[in-house]
Amino acid sequence: MIRVVLPAHLRTLAHVDGEVALDINGEATQRSVLDALESRYPMLRGTMRDQATQARRPFMRFFACERDVSHQPPDAPLPAAVTTGNEPFLIVGAIAGG
Repeated sequence: MIRVVLPAHLRTLAHVDGEVALDINGEATQRSVLDALESRYPMLRGTMRDQATQARRPFMRFFACERDVSHQPPDAPLPAAVTTGNEPFLIVGAIAGG
């Protein structure tokens, strides 16, 4: 089981409170977590990654074990602490401006 923490605006869109628990078939990667999340909550499709290219949206960041894994390959395995449910996979909406 993977624990996923969504930013407030995506929790509202998906009609969930708190963490989301996902069962992942096969290896846990950014891609497999996002695939499972979008499958379970279809209203989230296109919010975290482009639907055509599957590229991460510019202002979305992914964290595992307090490390930014946003720029890692989407098929890189997630840390064991995330795959066992000890640590959550965090999806964070970044803010920019000046």
